[in-house]
Amino acid sequence: MSADSPSIMVRASYPIYLAETLSESAQYSIVQLLDLLPANGIDSNDKTDLSQPTLIIKNMVDGRGLACPMPLLKTKVALRSVVAGESLYVVATDPNSQADIMAFCQQSLQTDNPNPLALTINQATLSDNAVAKDSPSKYSVDTIYHFIITKTDSN
Repeated sequence: MSADSPSIMVRASYPIYLAETLSESAQYSIVQLLDLLPANGIDSNDKTDLSQPTLIIKNMVDGRGLACPMPLLKTKVALRSVVAGESLYVVATDPNSQADIMAFCQQSLQTDNPNPLALTINQATLSDNAVAKDSPSKYSVDTIYHFIITKTDSN
């Protein structure tokens, strides 16, 4: 798996690459959504640290407009295609998704899972009209919950 993207994005202090296996439309959507996150960290005193582990986004789950538990169920299915060291980008508009995904990642740490999940980014942002302009009626909620889940290696 190669992470040779034309550019690297830094969001919430993490260098982020998009996998070449993502379609152009998926890459475009991901870039638009990641642009809603702060570029230099959540805390204004936090400096961008390129020594942070690089996140390689292998897949995306767009759970905007879906009610609980659908974003979590789609996340579980999408994680099947992610291997250790790769990440899944999940966006949702249902506030219950935040608790569901946090609990799911915590549960993976407490079991004998060979690839526990690290919830690297968990942040809510207000949507930008540019993100939802293609189908404004589909996304009537202004809050978008962003998650980047990384499959780790327990060894």
